[in-house]
Amino acid sequence: MTFRTVLALSAAVLAFSAGTVAADGTVGTGVAATPASAAELGPDPVHHEPVRVTNAKLKRVDSIELDAESLVFRRGDKTVTEASMRDSRTTVSLLNRLLGTPSRTQTAEGDGGACFPSGTTYTWGGAVRVAALTTPAAAGNAVEIRVLRETVRSRFGDEVELTGPHGVQVGDDIRTAIRDAPRSDRMSFGSADARAFQLLLEPGWAPEDDASSPPDSRSTGDDADAPSDAEPDSDLGTNGVSALTDDTTVTVLGSPMPVHAKRTC
Repeated sequence: MTFRTVLALSAAVLAFSAGTVAADGTVGTGVAATPASAAELGPDPVHHEPVRVTNAKLKRVDSIELDAESLVFRRGDKTVTEASMRDSRTTVSLLNRLLGTPSRTQTAEGDGGACFPSGTTYTWGGAVRVAALTTPAAAGNAVEIRVLRETVRSRFGDEVELTGPHGVQVGDDIRTAIRDAPRSDRMSFGSADARAFQLLLEPGWAPEDDASSPPDSRSTGDDADAPSDAEPDSDLGTNGVSALTDDTTVTVLGSPMPVHAKRTC
């Protein structure tokens, strides 16, 4: 299996997300985004109190952590503010205020594949990609987030670190974490000469299972032979924030991104 094939498999995993919509495969049109309308962002599943943080405090943010259910904006070890992934307006607004104007693409229902609702995808600096869903997913999330680089430049000119749980970043070698993780938290793709992995870094909310949908026949490499008691009971797998790798080097951090999901919808 060639390196290009492994990258294609990794891209397929990035797009595969049970019960939710994945960010589209493009980096963006390059067209400057105007402020998003309420209709564009869609309704949030629950009412959220507005997040109040001044520009002066936001300017001091030096890292953003992608957790299983939220984005956490930090200065050092101190949390400046947090955006729930169930709240698309706050997520997009805070990133706009910190990172500036994103590129933007719009997708009609089905553009991303079967069961994909319509939405708007925002990309900041080719580093952070947010798909704001027109309709909240069954799991409850109103956005899907992908981190594609280790840093991004803020609108104030400063570098902002981008991490996942436990400080994992794009470009890190996580072979030890892959080796030590239970099979229920990882999947492998490719072959011995060209490997790729998905590793669950932190579980999130449980997706709703619907037994009426047919199982997905996608192969999961050597982990397909894992004992049944090591895999989630739900056909939708275990939801949360995951790392995708080229061999053992992180290429993408994403949430929601379930492991061992047996079907796409």
